[in-house]
Amino acid sequence: MTMRPVGARRPEPPEGGGYSAPSVEPLAGVSSPVITAAARRVAQRIRDDGIDPADMDIVAAVLAAIALAVDQERPRYVTELVHRASPALGARLLELLRAEVIRGWATGPGHLTPPAMLTLLGAIERVREAIEPDSARQLGSRLAEPGGLDLVVEIAHDLRSPLTSILFLSETLQNGQSGEINQIQRRQLALIYSAALGLSGLVSNAIELARGGERLFDNQPCPFSVTQTLEAVQDMVRPMAEEKGLTVHLRPPTGDVRIGHPVALSRALLNLTCNALKFTEHGFVEVAAVAKDDIHVEFAVRDTGSGIDPQALNRLYQPFRRSRGRMGFTFSGTGLGLAITRKLVSAMGAELQVETGPTWGTRFSFEIALPPTTPT
Repeated sequence: MTMRPVGARRPEPPEGGGYSAPSVEPLAGVSSPVITAAARRVAQRIRDDGIDPADMDIVAAVLAAIALAVDQERPRYVTELVHRASPALGARLLELLRAEVIRGWATGPGHLTPPAMLTLLGAIERVREAIEPDSARQLGSRLAEPGGLDLVVEIAHDLRSPLTSILFLSETLQNGQSGEINQIQRRQLALIYSAALGLSGLVSNAIELARGGERLFDNQPCPFSVTQTLEAVQDMVRPMAEEKGLTVHLRPPTGDVRIGHPVALSRALLNLTCNALKFTEHGFVEVAAVAKDDIHVEFAVRDTGSGIDPQALNRLYQPFRRSRGRMGFTFSGTGLGLAITRKLVSAMGAELQVETGPTWGTRFSFEIALPPTTPT
């Protein structure tokens, strides 16, 4: 690796003052030992490449700013310094930092759990967006052009097949079907599975939103087992729940076999359950189906998380929201999952309700008509 092509000459002093590298410890203010260790390895790699000492001052300043921005989850910490030095240098250093974070976790994860690792990788991506804002603007311009929606659907379809393969292979490896694995490998596979499951849901939600989001996957109602539907959702989210030390409780209804739209129902419950697991750090998630009368069944997904900020409730179902929701482990802040779930629930003739409290958690629920099958 040669840093000089992506490095920068010392920038010209801006009006009102000159540029100078910080004289304090390069990683001052960074509390995460993972980021500190990764940043120091990046700096050592650059020194080993024989970079000019004068350029190393700039590299150290930019690397320290990037490490602090990631650690504090404040992307704007880095933008002014990187743009004055070199966006190309900033992007390269961030990529090296990301690679070292992953390598350090893979060789000795220590106390950094997979959910915490995903949160860290998410912080790195947000810093990347701050360093390279033009790439996001260019994509946005292209999507705004005629045919932009078709591009989204085409990309999403292309992602489905490899994501399905990742889910299948990671689950196969976790189950030991290809040979014994150690505990570190099991944790890494759980991280892979959880990330792929989140991405797979995001891809499906993007496709459905592009199509309007109100389409029922099974046009005609058909008989199905409510219990089996709940169990299928539980099986899909089990790796994510186990890695976070959470349990997923099921409460099936009386009168199990009913007539309805099982694919749409399963999709809505999976979205809500994944969402609940993302934002719950301790306790459990419950997926319940309670018969309200001979025909109607109330479905509810409740978590024991920290609840939803009341100020966020009015934009809870807005797709592509940019604000951050409840703190915790998440794959996406787009809001697609809840937006699509609300549309699916509406298509099944119901309304999605939410109850939340800071010491109680959050409960999403909806009541739909599911007539029991007629005995033959």
